[in-house]
Amino acid sequence: MRDLFRRYVFSDLDLKALALVIAVGLWWMIGRDPIVESIVTAPVEFRHPPESLIMSSESPFEVQVSVSGPEGIVRSLRPSEVSAVLDLSGVNPGERTFDLGPRQVHVPRGLSVTRVVPSQIHIEFNPSATRKVDVRPRIIGSFIAGYGITDVTVDPAQITIEGPQNRVNSIDTAITDPVDATGVVGKATFTTHAYVADPLVRVQRPGPIHVTVTTGRPSRGAGDP
Repeated sequence: MRDLFRRYVFSDLDLKALALVIAVGLWWMIGRDPIVESIVTAPVEFRHPPESLIMSSESPFEVQVSVSGPEGIVRSLRPSEVSAVLDLSGVNPGERTFDLGPRQVHVPRGLSVTRVVPSQIHIEFNPSATRKVDVRPRIIGSFIAGYGITDVTVDPAQITIEGPQNRVNSIDTAITDPVDATGVVGKATFTTHAYVADPLVRVQRPGPIHVTVTTGRPSRGAGDP
């Protein structure tokens, strides 16, 4: 027993004493560190998101987290070390509200969460959908006196959009960036792009849109002088 005690207790005694001093020093430094509070912007992360549904929310997927703890730990805190985590297991199409509190927020050891803003997040879950819509050109500019637009063609005339089903179904057309046809006499083709106003709906395969503008003198009727 004496040999066992000597082997495991008294071996490397200098190193063990140094480790003890360091541990006590760290404990003393942390123990005397004042408690402070800080606010961190953190992302909302999702576990088990539904593969067949698209999530959308009127508010961004982030929260303001108030954390408190020893000043040294708070000062060294990086935003990437804080996150709010929601479990989406078993969600169905429709709307759902989730609570966001200290239990949902992950912070490094030694810190505590005192407040989360917002305290709830409202998320809508919709099936994904695609749809073809017409491209509507926006023509601007001024023309030579007596001339006006006689024809406008678009290539491609339709594009495919995708996004949440309810949002996709409410869109009838995609709109081009403004095409300035100032001074066109006869025919001119412009290259532009088309977009949809809803930020949750996107063009499936973005690409150039060719808009051809034809101008001319208005045709006169048989009775015109």
